[in-house]
Amino acid sequence: MVKEPARILVVGGGYVGMYTALRLQRTLKHELARGEAVITVVTPDPYMTYQPFLPEAAAGSISPRHVVVPLRRVLDDCKIVIGQAKAVDHAKRTARVVTLATEEEGAGPIEITYDELVLAPGSISRTLPIPGLADYGIGFKTVEEAIGLRNHVIEQMDIASSTRDPAIRDAALTFVFVGGGYAGVEALAELEDMARYTSRYYHNIKAEDLKWILVEAADRILPEVGEEMGKYAVRELRARNIDVRLETRIDSCENRVAVLSDGSRFPTRTVVWTAGVRPAPLLAATDLPLNERGRLKCTAQLTVAGVEHAWAAGDAAAVPDVTAEPGRECAPNAQHAVRQTKVLAENIAASLRGEPLKEYAHKYVGSVASLGLHKGVAHIYGRKLKGYPAWLMHRAYHLSRVPTFNRKARVLAEWTLSGLFKREIVSLGSLEHPRAEFELAAGGSDRRPGHGPHHHGPLKPKQPPEPGPDGSSGSGPRVE
Repeated sequence: MVKEPARILVVGGGYVGMYTALRLQRTLKHELARGEAVITVVTPDPYMTYQPFLPEAAAGSISPRHVVVPLRRVLDDCKIVIGQAKAVDHAKRTARVVTLATEEEGAGPIEITYDELVLAPGSISRTLPIPGLADYGIGFKTVEEAIGLRNHVIEQMDIASSTRDPAIRDAALTFVFVGGGYAGVEALAELEDMARYTSRYYHNIKAEDLKWILVEAADRILPEVGEEMGKYAVRELRARNIDVRLETRIDSCENRVAVLSDGSRFPTRTVVWTAGVRPAPLLAATDLPLNERGRLKCTAQLTVAGVEHAWAAGDAAAVPDVTAEPGRECAPNAQHAVRQTKVLAENIAASLRGEPLKEYAHKYVGSVASLGLHKGVAHIYGRKLKGYPAWLMHRAYHLSRVPTFNRKARVLAEWTLSGLFKREIVSLGSLEHPRAEFELAAGGSDRRPGHGPHHHGPLKPKQPPEPGPDGSSGSGPRVE
């Protein structure tokens, strides 16, 4: 009797999804060759985004296509399904998935059956019910948002340069970032660097005309690098005329006016939201156990607690930290996520072969953060670095972590060339409306930026913000 192959379903193509599938196809190489195992990856995008490079992509230091890794090339022994998992019925071992084809056909979701489930849908922006945020807020989790934000910032400088209205000019040159974690600080620092450089090519805009504001509810920024380095980062940013507001919240951004909890009001056309993440909504549409924060309850072996044949890691999983006191969980950052995938893939293979499982244990060693070109902070093995050495370590670390030699070589080549030539100051806002020119020529409405009913409208996030329960702050992979 022919034995049925073990069907492994990986939901998500981010850090956990891609790395787990990659390691599974290596670990189960012989089983895959013999037809004893099948790996299916369901992901909304055909690529994995290396999020720590988003700030540099926004600043123009790295090409957008080099920030992403094509899954079909890397996972050549896996079946890739581009679609969105809407629900999982683990009792029946089925997942309901909506693909581009099902939308075109007008059919309902397809059902994918499995024997082993890896849930790695990642996280979405954690938003709050702040008036105006859904209308005017800009996210910073995807490569599309990063490039859109770059285009938006340069477009605001174009508006300020050409307007005769002082109020419009001031609002266009005011940029508010909410969230003092890695994403917020690195995005603001890189874009401020880029905009300050770009201003030299405008006849009527000086670097000091641009107003950058960082709003953070806690009493410090970058908590992962330690209190001393966090204070240094604040001093460094303030020395660049960046207004850092600690223990402050944004209460409203209606009508393009950012109202802060300290009573300040800033007319602005740019509000960037980087105040943490929360688990993907898919988790609530499963029959698997969740904790109070909406993450999957997991064991140290990366199995879903109390459930057989279900596995999870990364942002979606609440994994006990065996290196800390009882009750502590691993932080939902990519440093843990990438490390967890190695144990996860080995444990799935061990489970299929009837071998014992391992526990995930990783002691946190340090963190690095960029504060713009040639500037950074780091806290490694108890040693504190700042300025150029920290920035160099930040680049070296992330170059070592970005997947595939192809991407490493391309990123290194771009860094080398950017050091030899001047910065790019091009805004390609028309990429967001590629058919606008043809539609105008064909007699349709003009939807280019600056034309039509949405004249210089807000940059919309890729996924509409949803008010949700408090989650944990997200970050890219850091020094381990």
